[in-house]
Amino acid sequence: MGKPDHRKLGEQLDLFSFHDVAPGAPFWHPKGMIIVKELEKYIRELQDKAGYVEISTPILVKKKLFEKSGHWEFYKDDMFRLKVDKQEYALKPMNCPESAVFYMSKKRSYRDLPLRLAEIGRLHRNELSGVLGGLLRVRQITMDDAHIFCRPDQVKQELVTCLKMIQEFYKKFGLQVTYGLATRPKKAMGDLKTWLEAEKVLAQALEEVGLKYKILKGEGAFYAPKIHFDIRDSLSRVWTISTAQLDLQMPERFNLGYVAENGKTERPAMIHRAIFGSFERFIGILLEHYSGALPLWLSPEQVWIIPVASRHKKYASLVGKELKKGNLRCVIQDDNKTVSKKIRSGETQKIPYLLVVGDEEMKQEQVRVRSKNKDLGGMKLNKFLEKIQRKRD
Repeated sequence: MGKPDHRKLGEQLDLFSFHDVAPGAPFWHPKGMIIVKELEKYIRELQDKAGYVEISTPILVKKKLFEKSGHWEFYKDDMFRLKVDKQEYALKPMNCPESAVFYMSKKRSYRDLPLRLAEIGRLHRNELSGVLGGLLRVRQITMDDAHIFCRPDQVKQELVTCLKMIQEFYKKFGLQVTYGLATRPKKAMGDLKTWLEAEKVLAQALEEVGLKYKILKGEGAFYAPKIHFDIRDSLSRVWTISTAQLDLQMPERFNLGYVAENGKTERPAMIHRAIFGSFERFIGILLEHYSGALPLWLSPEQVWIIPVASRHKKYASLVGKELKKGNLRCVIQDDNKTVSKKIRSGETQKIPYLLVVGDEEMKQEQVRVRSKNKDLGGMKLNKFLEKIQRKRD
Protein backbone atom coordinates (compact mmCIF):
# COMPACT_ATOMS: atom_id res chain seq x y z
CA MET A 1 0.00 0.00 0.00
CA GLY A 2 1.51 3.35 -1.08
CA LYS A 3 1.91 6.45 1.02
CA PRO A 4 -1.15 8.71 1.21
CA ASP A 5 -1.20 11.50 -1.37
CA HIS A 6 -3.27 14.56 -0.42
CA ARG A 7 -4.11 15.22 -4.09
CA LYS A 8 -5.76 11.81 -4.46
CA LEU A 9 -7.44 12.16 -1.05
CA GLY A 10 -8.74 15.60 -2.02
CA GLU A 11 -10.37 14.12 -5.12
CA GLN A 12 -11.66 11.02 -3.29
CA LEU A 13 -13.19 13.07 -0.45
CA ASP A 14 -14.44 15.86 -2.77
CA LEU A 15 -12.46 18.58 -0.95
CA PHE A 16 -10.71 20.49 -3.76
CA SER A 17 -9.53 20.25 -7.34
CA PHE A 18 -6.84 21.77 -9.54
CA HIS A 19 -7.39 23.10 -13.05
CA ASP A 20 -4.99 24.32 -15.72
CA VAL A 21 -6.68 27.75 -15.83
CA ALA A 22 -5.10 28.51 -12.42
CA PRO A 23 -1.82 26.61 -11.87
CA GLY A 24 -0.64 26.78 -8.28
CA ALA A 25 -4.04 27.51 -6.71
CA PRO A 26 -6.79 25.07 -5.64
CA PHE A 27 -10.51 25.33 -6.31
CA TRP A 28 -11.99 24.61 -2.87
CA HIS A 29 -15.18 22.52 -2.89
CA PRO A 30 -17.92 22.93 -0.22
CA LYS A 31 -16.55 20.08 1.92
CA GLY A 32 -13.03 21.48 1.72
CA MET A 33 -14.29 24.90 2.74
CA ILE A 34 -15.66 23.38 5.96
CA ILE A 35 -12.09 22.38 6.89
CA VAL A 36 -10.78 25.86 6.01
CA LYS A 37 -13.53 27.56 8.05
CA GLU A 38 -13.01 25.29 11.08
CA LEU A 39 -9.28 26.08 11.06
CA GLU A 40 -10.04 29.81 10.74
CA LYS A 41 -12.49 29.54 13.63
CA TYR A 42 -9.91 27.79 15.82
CA ILE A 43 -7.08 30.24 15.12
CA ARG A 44 -9.42 33.18 15.74
CA GLU A 45 -10.45 31.68 19.09
CA LEU A 46 -6.78 31.37 20.10
CA GLN A 47 -6.02 34.90 18.93
CA ASP A 48 -9.06 36.45 20.64
CA LYS A 49 -8.02 34.75 23.88
CA ALA A 50 -4.48 36.19 23.46
CA GLY A 51 -5.66 39.77 22.85
CA TYR A 52 -5.21 40.10 19.08
CA VAL A 53 -7.27 42.45 16.90
CA GLU A 54 -7.95 41.53 13.28
CA ILE A 55 -7.26 43.72 10.25
CA SER A 56 -7.43 43.28 6.47
CA THR A 57 -5.09 44.98 4.02
CA PRO A 58 -5.03 45.35 0.20
CA ILE A 59 -3.69 42.61 -2.08
CA LEU A 60 -2.48 44.97 -4.84
CA VAL A 61 0.11 47.51 -3.65
CA LYS A 62 2.44 50.05 -5.27
CA LYS A 63 6.09 49.14 -5.76
CA LYS A 64 7.21 51.98 -3.48
CA LEU A 65 5.87 50.18 -0.38
CA PHE A 66 8.14 47.18 -1.03
CA GLU A 67 11.08 49.46 -1.82
CA LYS A 68 10.62 51.06 1.58
CA SER A 69 10.37 47.71 3.39
CA GLY A 70 13.39 46.24 1.56
CA HIS A 71 11.42 43.47 -0.14
CA TRP A 72 11.92 44.96 -3.60
CA GLU A 73 15.69 44.60 -3.30
CA PHE A 74 15.68 41.14 -1.76
CA TYR A 75 12.43 39.53 -2.95
CA LYS A 76 11.15 41.16 -6.16
CA ASP A 77 11.86 38.10 -8.36
CA ASP A 78 9.38 36.13 -6.24
CA MET A 79 6.60 38.71 -6.70
CA PHE A 80 3.90 38.99 -9.35
CA ARG A 81 4.48 42.49 -10.75
CA LEU A 82 2.17 44.44 -13.07
CA LYS A 83 1.57 47.92 -14.48
CA VAL A 84 -1.52 49.91 -13.48
CA ASP A 85 -2.00 53.49 -14.77
CA LYS A 86 1.66 53.47 -15.91
CA GLN A 87 2.84 52.71 -12.36
CA GLU A 88 4.41 49.48 -11.15
CA TYR A 89 2.45 47.45 -8.62
CA ALA A 90 2.82 44.00 -7.04
CA LEU A 91 0.49 41.40 -5.56
CA LYS A 92 1.62 41.26 -1.95
CA PRO A 93 3.74 38.20 -1.06
CA MET A 94 3.54 38.99 2.69
CA ASN A 95 1.58 41.28 5.01
CA CYS A 96 4.30 42.87 7.14
CA PRO A 97 4.82 46.14 5.19
CA GLU A 98 1.08 46.82 5.22
CA SER A 99 0.87 46.10 8.95
CA ALA A 100 3.51 48.82 9.35
CA VAL A 101 1.34 51.19 7.26
CA PHE A 102 -1.62 50.40 9.54
CA TYR A 103 0.52 51.13 12.59
CA MET A 104 1.29 54.58 11.14
CA SER A 105 -2.40 55.40 10.65
CA LYS A 106 -2.47 57.18 14.04
CA LYS A 107 -0.13 58.37 16.75
CA ARG A 108 0.74 55.61 19.22
CA SER A 109 1.45 55.86 22.95
CA TYR A 110 3.35 53.45 25.20
CA ARG A 111 -0.09 52.64 26.67
CA ASP A 112 -1.24 51.27 23.27
CA LEU A 113 1.47 48.62 23.25
CA PRO A 114 1.67 45.73 22.77
CA LEU A 115 -0.51 46.04 19.65
CA ARG A 116 -1.23 42.54 18.33
CA LEU A 117 -2.50 42.57 14.74
CA ALA A 118 -3.85 39.42 13.07
CA GLU A 119 -4.71 38.99 9.39
CA ILE A 120 -6.03 35.96 7.55
CA GLY A 121 -5.55 36.87 3.92
CA ARG A 122 -4.38 35.87 0.46
CA LEU A 123 -0.76 36.24 -0.62
CA HIS A 124 0.81 35.53 -4.01
CA ARG A 125 4.34 34.28 -4.66
CA ASN A 126 5.81 33.66 -8.08
CA GLU A 127 6.87 30.05 -7.61
CA LEU A 128 8.38 28.33 -10.65
CA SER A 129 5.92 25.98 -12.37
CA GLY A 130 8.33 23.05 -11.96
CA VAL A 131 8.17 23.18 -8.14
CA LEU A 132 4.38 23.47 -7.77
CA GLY A 133 2.94 20.41 -6.01
CA GLY A 134 -0.72 20.19 -5.06
CA LEU A 135 -1.40 22.05 -1.81
CA LEU A 136 2.18 21.69 -0.57
CA ARG A 137 3.65 24.29 -2.96
CA VAL A 138 1.27 26.90 -4.34
CA ARG A 139 1.35 30.39 -5.82
CA GLN A 140 -1.75 31.64 -4.01
CA ILE A 141 -1.32 31.31 -0.24
CA THR A 142 -3.82 31.81 2.57
CA MET A 143 -1.78 32.85 5.60
CA ASP A 144 -2.68 33.22 9.26
CA ASP A 145 -0.35 36.14 9.78
CA ALA A 146 0.20 38.28 12.85
CA HIS A 147 2.42 41.25 13.70
CA ILE A 148 3.00 42.42 17.23
CA PHE A 149 4.32 45.93 17.86
CA CYS A 150 5.73 46.28 21.36
CA ARG A 151 8.08 48.20 23.60
CA PRO A 152 11.62 46.78 24.09
CA ASP A 153 10.75 45.75 27.66
CA GLN A 154 7.76 43.72 26.36
CA VAL A 155 9.54 41.77 23.61
CA LYS A 156 10.61 38.67 25.55
CA GLN A 157 7.20 38.18 27.21
CA GLU A 158 5.41 38.55 23.87
CA LEU A 159 7.71 35.92 22.34
CA VAL A 160 7.12 33.59 25.31
CA THR A 161 3.34 34.00 24.85
CA CYS A 162 3.69 33.22 21.11
CA LEU A 163 5.70 30.07 21.87
CA LYS A 164 3.10 28.81 24.35
CA MET A 165 0.27 29.56 21.91
CA ILE A 166 1.99 27.58 19.15
CA GLN A 167 2.65 24.70 21.56
CA GLU A 168 -1.07 24.59 22.43
CA PHE A 169 -1.99 24.62 18.75
CA TYR A 170 0.19 21.66 17.74
CA LYS A 171 -0.78 19.63 20.79
CA LYS A 172 -4.37 19.63 19.45
CA PHE A 173 -3.19 17.81 16.30
CA GLY A 174 -0.85 15.36 18.06
CA LEU A 175 2.11 16.60 16.02
CA GLN A 176 5.67 16.36 17.37
CA VAL A 177 7.50 19.69 17.33
CA THR A 178 11.22 20.53 17.36
CA TYR A 179 12.65 24.04 17.52
CA GLY A 180 15.43 25.90 15.75
CA LEU A 181 16.90 29.39 15.94
CA ALA A 182 17.61 30.66 12.42
CA THR A 183 20.38 33.29 12.42
CA ARG A 184 21.53 36.08 10.06
CA PRO A 185 21.92 35.01 6.40
CA LYS A 186 24.77 36.29 4.21
CA LYS A 187 22.38 38.50 2.25
CA ALA A 188 20.73 40.53 5.00
CA MET A 189 19.45 43.99 5.84
CA GLY A 190 20.80 46.08 8.76
CA ASP A 191 23.88 45.99 10.98
CA LEU A 192 25.33 42.96 12.75
CA LYS A 193 24.87 44.40 16.26
CA THR A 194 21.08 44.70 15.79
CA TRP A 195 20.90 41.13 14.49
CA LEU A 196 22.87 39.72 17.42
CA GLU A 197 20.61 41.59 19.85
CA ALA A 198 17.49 40.08 18.25
CA GLU A 199 18.98 36.56 18.16
CA LYS A 200 19.83 36.81 21.87
CA VAL A 201 16.24 37.70 22.84
CA LEU A 202 14.83 34.83 20.75
CA ALA A 203 17.18 32.42 22.52
CA GLN A 204 16.14 33.77 25.94
CA ALA A 205 12.44 33.27 25.10
CA LEU A 206 13.05 29.65 24.04
CA GLU A 207 15.00 28.99 27.22
CA GLU A 208 12.34 30.59 29.44
CA VAL A 209 9.69 28.24 28.03
CA GLY A 210 12.13 25.34 28.52
CA LEU A 211 12.38 24.41 24.84
CA LYS A 212 15.47 22.70 23.46
CA TYR A 213 16.56 24.12 20.12
CA LYS A 214 19.31 23.91 17.52
CA ILE A 215 21.07 26.81 15.82
CA LEU A 216 20.18 27.07 12.11
CA LYS A 217 23.12 29.14 10.95
CA GLY A 218 22.33 31.61 8.17
CA GLU A 219 18.68 30.47 7.75
CA GLY A 220 16.99 33.65 9.02
CA ALA A 221 14.90 35.93 6.81
CA PHE A 222 16.77 38.79 5.13
CA TYR A 223 15.29 41.24 7.65
CA ALA A 224 15.15 39.24 10.91
CA PRO A 225 16.23 36.09 12.78
CA LYS A 226 13.45 33.63 13.51
CA ILE A 227 12.36 30.61 15.52
CA HIS A 228 11.48 27.61 13.33
CA PHE A 229 8.82 25.18 14.49
CA ASP A 230 9.43 21.88 12.71
CA ILE A 231 6.76 19.17 12.88
CA ARG A 232 7.15 15.45 12.20
CA ASP A 233 4.14 13.77 10.60
CA SER A 234 3.01 10.13 10.65
CA LEU A 235 5.17 9.46 7.56
CA SER A 236 8.27 10.69 9.49
CA ARG A 237 8.60 13.74 7.25
CA VAL A 238 9.74 17.01 8.82
CA TRP A 239 8.00 20.28 7.88
CA THR A 240 8.75 23.86 8.88
CA ILE A 241 5.29 25.37 9.36
CA SER A 242 5.29 28.06 12.03
CA THR A 243 7.80 30.83 12.54
CA ALA A 244 8.26 33.67 15.00
CA GLN A 245 10.59 36.50 13.93
CA LEU A 246 11.95 39.42 15.90
CA ASP A 247 12.33 42.33 13.48
CA LEU A 248 14.20 45.47 14.49
CA GLN A 249 14.78 46.54 10.86
CA MET A 250 11.30 47.32 9.53
CA PRO A 251 10.32 49.69 12.37
CA GLU A 252 13.51 51.62 11.49
CA ARG A 253 12.82 51.68 7.74
CA PHE A 254 9.23 52.89 8.29
CA ASN A 255 10.28 55.31 11.03
CA LEU A 256 7.72 53.81 13.41
CA GLY A 257 7.42 55.35 16.84
CA TYR A 258 5.42 55.65 20.02
CA VAL A 259 5.33 58.31 22.72
CA ALA A 260 7.12 56.91 25.76
CA GLU A 261 6.19 57.63 29.39
CA ASN A 262 8.82 60.39 29.50
CA GLY A 263 7.24 62.12 26.48
CA LYS A 264 10.01 61.16 24.03
CA THR A 265 9.41 59.24 20.80
CA GLU A 266 10.80 55.69 20.94
CA ARG A 267 11.08 52.92 18.35
CA PRO A 268 8.87 49.79 18.79
CA ALA A 269 10.02 46.25 18.05
CA MET A 270 8.04 44.12 15.57
CA ILE A 271 7.35 40.41 15.98
CA HIS A 272 6.15 38.45 12.93
CA ARG A 273 4.21 35.28 13.76
CA ALA A 274 2.42 32.60 11.74
CA ILE A 275 1.04 29.34 13.16
CA PHE A 276 -0.48 27.46 10.19
CA GLY A 277 1.96 29.19 7.89
CA SER A 278 -0.04 28.39 4.78
CA PHE A 279 -3.58 27.00 5.13
CA GLU A 280 -3.10 25.14 1.86
CA ARG A 281 0.12 23.44 2.88
CA PHE A 282 -1.10 22.70 6.40
CA ILE A 283 -4.28 21.01 5.11
CA GLY A 284 -2.22 18.98 2.61
CA ILE A 285 0.06 17.80 5.43
CA LEU A 286 -2.90 16.97 7.69
CA LEU A 287 -4.62 14.91 4.99
CA GLU A 288 -1.50 12.80 4.51
CA HIS A 289 -0.72 12.64 8.25
CA TYR A 290 -4.20 11.25 9.01
CA SER A 291 -4.56 9.37 5.68
CA GLY A 292 -7.70 11.44 5.07
CA ALA A 293 -9.37 10.43 8.38
CA LEU A 294 -9.34 13.90 9.92
CA PRO A 295 -10.15 14.52 13.61
CA LEU A 296 -13.88 14.68 14.33
CA TRP A 297 -14.02 18.50 14.68
CA LEU A 298 -12.43 18.96 11.24
CA SER A 299 -14.36 16.28 9.35
CA PRO A 300 -16.68 17.90 6.77
CA GLU A 301 -19.31 15.20 7.42
CA GLN A 302 -19.12 13.91 10.98
CA VAL A 303 -22.01 11.40 10.97
CA TRP A 304 -23.86 9.39 8.34
CA ILE A 305 -27.29 8.04 9.33
CA ILE A 306 -28.17 4.85 7.45
CA PRO A 307 -31.81 3.66 7.54
CA VAL A 308 -32.10 -0.10 6.94
CA ALA A 309 -35.35 0.22 4.95
CA SER A 310 -37.76 2.92 3.76
CA ARG A 311 -39.92 2.47 6.89
CA HIS A 312 -36.94 3.61 8.98
CA LYS A 313 -36.46 6.93 7.15
CA LYS A 314 -38.76 8.85 9.50
CA TYR A 315 -36.75 7.72 12.53
CA ALA A 316 -33.49 8.51 10.66
CA SER A 317 -34.83 12.03 10.08
CA LEU A 318 -35.59 12.39 13.80
CA VAL A 319 -32.02 11.27 14.66
CA GLY A 320 -30.66 13.80 12.16
CA LYS A 321 -32.66 16.64 13.71
CA GLU A 322 -31.32 15.81 17.19
CA LEU A 323 -27.73 15.70 15.94
CA LYS A 324 -28.12 19.01 14.10
CA LYS A 325 -29.53 20.59 17.27
CA GLY A 326 -26.21 19.56 18.83
CA ASN A 327 -24.34 21.40 16.01
CA LEU A 328 -23.10 18.22 14.38
CA ARG A 329 -22.66 17.84 10.64
CA CYS A 330 -24.71 14.81 9.59
CA VAL A 331 -26.12 13.34 6.37
CA ILE A 332 -28.98 10.83 5.97
CA GLN A 333 -28.08 8.18 3.39
CA ASP A 334 -31.57 7.34 2.11
CA ASP A 335 -30.74 6.22 -1.45
CA ASN A 336 -31.54 2.74 -2.77
CA LYS A 337 -28.13 1.17 -2.09
CA THR A 338 -27.86 -1.75 0.32
CA VAL A 339 -26.84 -1.07 3.93
CA SER A 340 -23.48 -2.86 3.40
CA LYS A 341 -22.72 -0.67 0.35
CA LYS A 342 -23.57 2.48 2.30
CA ILE A 343 -21.28 1.38 5.12
CA ARG A 344 -18.42 0.66 2.68
CA SER A 345 -18.97 4.04 1.05
CA GLY A 346 -18.91 5.80 4.44
CA GLU A 347 -15.67 4.05 5.36
CA THR A 348 -14.12 5.04 2.02
CA GLN A 349 -15.23 8.64 2.63
CA LYS A 350 -13.55 8.53 6.09
CA ILE A 351 -16.79 9.41 7.91
CA PRO A 352 -16.02 9.28 11.67
CA TYR A 353 -19.38 7.76 12.73
CA LEU A 354 -21.94 5.67 10.82
CA LEU A 355 -25.30 5.19 12.56
CA VAL A 356 -27.45 2.30 11.33
CA VAL A 357 -31.14 2.49 12.29
CA GLY A 358 -33.64 -0.35 11.86
CA ASP A 359 -36.59 -1.90 13.74
CA GLU A 360 -34.71 -2.56 16.98
CA GLU A 361 -33.17 0.93 17.05
CA MET A 362 -36.61 2.55 16.48
CA LYS A 363 -38.13 0.47 19.26
CA GLN A 364 -35.35 1.22 21.79
CA GLU A 365 -34.71 4.86 20.66
CA GLN A 366 -31.18 3.80 19.90
CA VAL A 367 -28.62 3.96 17.10
CA ARG A 368 -26.21 1.21 16.07
CA VAL A 369 -22.78 2.82 15.95
CA ARG A 370 -19.88 2.06 13.62
CA SER A 371 -16.55 3.89 13.84
CA LYS A 372 -13.17 3.18 12.21
CA ASN A 373 -14.47 -0.01 10.55
CA LYS A 374 -15.73 -1.39 13.90
CA ASP A 375 -19.27 -2.16 15.05
CA LEU A 376 -19.62 -0.54 18.50
CA GLY A 377 -23.13 -1.88 19.03
CA GLY A 378 -26.35 -0.17 20.09
CA MET A 379 -26.41 3.07 22.07
CA LYS A 380 -29.17 5.35 23.32
CA LEU A 381 -29.42 8.38 21.03
CA ASN A 382 -28.97 10.90 23.86
CA LYS A 383 -25.89 9.01 25.15
CA PHE A 384 -24.35 8.94 21.67
CA LEU A 385 -25.00 12.67 21.28
CA GLU A 386 -23.29 13.44 24.62
CA LYS A 387 -20.32 11.22 23.72
CA ILE A 388 -19.73 12.73 20.29
CA GLN A 389 -20.13 16.31 21.53
CA ARG A 390 -17.53 15.70 24.24
CA LYS A 391 -15.13 14.24 21.69
CA ARG A 392 -15.69 17.10 19.23
CA ASP A 393 -15.26 19.80 21.88
